[in-house]
This record gives sequence, structure tokens and C-alpha cells, in this order.
Amino acid sequence: MILNPKFPLYLPGVKNSNNDNVSIIGANLREDTTTLGYFVSGNGGLEMKIQKDYPTKEYASFSDILKIFIQDNALENVKRLGMAIPGPVLYGKSSPARLGWNLDQEEITRDFGFERVDMLNDLEASAYGMGLLEDSDMDDIYTSGHLENGNVAILAPGNGLGEAGYFFDGKYLRPFATEGGHSEFSPRTNVEVEFYQFLNNIYGIVSWENVLSKTGLFNIYRFLRDVKRHPEPEWLSERLAKGNFVEEIYKAAVEDDVLICKIALDTFLEFLAREANNMTLKLKATGGLLISGDIPQMISKYIDKDKFYEKFRISDKMEEMLKNIPIYLIKQNQTGLNGAALYTAYYQE
Repeated sequence: MILNPKFPLYLPGVKNSNNDNVSIIGANLREDTTTLGYFVSGNGGLEMKIQKDYPTKEYASFSDILKIFIQDNALENVKRLGMAIPGPVLYGKSSPARLGWNLDQEEITRDFGFERVDMLNDLEASAYGMGLLEDSDMDDIYTSGHLENGNVAILAPGNGLGEAGYFFDGKYLRPFATEGGHSEFSPRTNVEVEFYQFLNNIYGIVSWENVLSKTGLFNIYRFLRDVKRHPEPEWLSERLAKGNFVEEIYKAAVEDDVLICKIALDTFLEFLAREANNMTLKLKATGGLLISGDIPQMISKYIDKDKFYEKFRISDKMEEMLKNIPIYLIKQNQTGLNGAALYTAYYQE
């Protein structure tokens, strides 16, 4: 994997020969699955040698998974570890609510003897990993053909709602994390006020993550079913109880033409366009908008690109800026893993 020139990442260590031929473990920690990869650095990029998934909830700690990965693959003298964490990382520590693990950079460094350990927010890691994308990994929703010079926003609905960005310093893109997914959701129409009140009774504070995530899609669906009284076929209820919720909603909408599922997906995508608009304005992301995450990737064929773009550009005074911003859907789902390894290979102060 080599760096894509469309992403001029700030990675000064690429020019340092001491970072060539370094053995690295990358880790992407998620609520359902934790993925580890063994990489070797070189030529400003990475070569992945091994990749393995582990069911997160079956392990008491990340260290338990890391030990098994090293032992099972007979890895010796691994120099560095890069970790993508689904939550904030503060002073080398993190306790992601979805994982139930306490993570400490210094402890891991000491216990495993690594020369370097880096912990990044998962979407910040993903921002680095996007630097390794090939053009075929990017599906344009609206584009002039390339990313423009300027800040770039990233939005990724999945188990939660990841939001991050790149600051453009005039030459390089510098990724940074946010916790914008936890900012408060605001309704626009009378029906959305009803939806807000429905969620307020459940959560108290209603965040965008309560709307744009796997749980968020379920919230939209059950509001339509329980409050707006859209009928749910009995066979669908059984499928939803047994299968992958997002996948079953998508199948029912596309293959079975079930109205409640189509409205749920349409509503989700309208909210996604609106929060994409919010984030783009807040970051002044004239360089572009990247949409990633499990849900957009799973329902990509359902997305009406023209309709999404028109919803995205609605603004009180900023339509002129918004209408020219390129929007890409990222199809590759290992950017967090690859980005964590890339960062620990080549980032240096």
C-alpha cells in the first residue's frame, strides 16, 4: 500500500530511513470486532503480512487479544503498535464506553516491550488510512474530479457516529479527531419535533449519534412503526429479530419494497446530508467531504446521489460555498486499521 497523492498527508517520518523495514502491529478496536494486522514499513508505505479478527466481547482486555495475536503468529521483536480507539484519547489513556476496557499507552508499552505505541481516535486513524486508498476505493457523490485545496470533513456512521477532519496547512493535510457525533441533534420539521420528543423520552439529551448510527437507524424505524403507525409485516419482524438490522432493513426496502423500510432509509440519508452540511460549515471544509462507515457502505446502492447533494447544499446563506464541495463515499472498510499502522510508522514531531 502506497500513499495516494490526492491525500498529501503530513507524515514527516516518510523521509527518515530509520522508519523503513520496521515491524508494526496495527489494531482497530470496535464494539463487535477487534482487528489486528501485522505490517512492515517501506518506501513510504506499508505491506500487510497478516490480518486477524477477534470478537471483542469475548475478551476481558485488549492485551489478551494482543498476546494471542503475537503468540499464534509467532511474531518476535515487533517494534511498534498503532491503535484506533472508538472514543476520545486523553494523555495516552482511553476508556471507550462501548468496549468496557481501560487502555493505557504506557502500560502497553511496558508490558509488551514496544519501542513505540500510539493511540488515536478511530476516525482520526481512519483519516490517515484514507491516504492509502486507491482511486477505485472512492465513489463520487458530487465531484469536480479531485479533492480541492482546503480543509476536509469526514463523517462515518456505524456502531456510533464518527466525525473527524483534515486541516490543510497550505501544503499538507493534517488529520484531527472530534467528538462531534455527541453534539445535540436539532429538529427542523413538525414530524422531526415529534421524533426528537420520542428520543428525548428515551435518552434525555438527544445527540446526532442517536440518529446517525446503527442504533439511530433503529430509532428512526421504531418511531415510524410505534408513533407514526406505519405497518410492519410479520415476516419482517422475525427477520429483524434474527439478522443484521441494517442489512435486513436495506433488503426489505430494495428487494421487497416495504414502505416503512424505504422511509427509514430516506430519513436516515436526509439526516446524514444535514449533519454533513453542519460539519462542512463548522470546519469550513472547502477541500471536500468524505463519507465512510458501515451503514453508508452497506446501503450505497440505495443512495440517490443527486438527492443527497441537493439536501446537503441547503443553507441559509452558504449555498454558494456548499455547492462546489466534492463529496466522496469511501468503499474501503479497513482505513482505521491501516491508518493506525501508517501513523505509528511515519508520524514524528
